[in-house]
Amino acid sequence: NAERFPEDFMFQLTEEEWENLKSQFATSSESPYSISTNSWGGRRNRPYMFTEQGVSMLSSVLNSQVAIHVNISIMRLFVRMRALAMNYEDLLDKINELSASQSDHSKHIQHIYEVIEELVRPSLGNRRLIGYKRDES
Repeated sequence: NAERFPEDFMFQLTEEEWENLKSQFATSSESPYSISTNSWGGRRNRPYMFTEQGVSMLSSVLNSQVAIHVNISIMRLFVRMRALAMNYEDLLDKINELSASQSDHSKHIQHIYEVIEELVRPSLGNRRLIGYKRDES
């Protein structure tokens, strides 16, 4: 049924992705589930991965009860992942908003420091003193 799975439904991992995936598993090379590439068995070529649409297409191809239940679980997982991704985008927007706000606050605080420094600094030039005048005689 390869014609049911175009590139946007299924793709083969790159060599780098495949090596990374293999390093994630700690299975024995003698295990029937091993993904090692040695003489004991296991997968010897890069696997194909299904996109969300590809998993959905699997529903129309696979008919065993186990396959149907696994497919339903995967589809639910995709829905949860999409919801988490949307929350992540909202969180990222909030962080950017806070960062911009903090930048504005920093500018205001810097301006306050400049004004305070100007007020504390001894007066420059020949300024007339204000306040009570004292007669020195």
